[in-house]
Amino acid sequence: MKKIAMIVITLFIAVGFAQAKNLKGLLHSKTTLEPITISAGEPLANKPYKLEAGKYYKLILKSDGSREVPIVGAAFFRNIWVNQVSINDIEVRPLGIDSFEFDDEGEIELTFIPIKPGTFTLGLPSAKSDRERATFIVE
Repeated sequence: MKKIAMIVITLFIAVGFAQAKNLKGLLHSKTTLEPITISAGEPLANKPYKLEAGKYYKLILKSDGSREVPIVGAAFFRNIWVNQVSINDIEVRPLGIDSFEFDDEGEIELTFIPIKPGTFTLGLPSAKSDRERATFIVE
C-alpha cells in the first residue's frame, strides 16, 4: 500500500512540474514587436503587425512629446491578456486597459498574449487614415 501511495505522490509531483514548466515557457519566450513611435505627422506603424494567438509579445509605444496623444484600442485590449505595463520603471499588472495618453515625451512597454484571432487596432480616437492607427492581425 505504501508503494502505491508513493507512486501516486510521485506522479502528482511530476505533473505539477510539467505544468509549471509549460507556463514558464510561455512567458519566457516573448517576441519583441517593432515599436510604435508617436510623433506629429508620422504614421504610427508602417505595416500591420501579424500576431499569433497564444504567443507572448512585447510592444513599446514611444512618444517624442511633439503633441499630446491619446491611444485607444478597446477591442484590441479586450482580446489580449496583458501581463505587464511598464512606465518609467514602474511595473503594473492591470486587469484591463482601455487606452493610454501621452501628455509628454515617454515610453510604455506592454507585454501581452493575444487570445482571440481577428483584426484589431490601436490609434488616435478620431483616426481617419491608416497612418493614425496600428493594425494587429491575430491568427
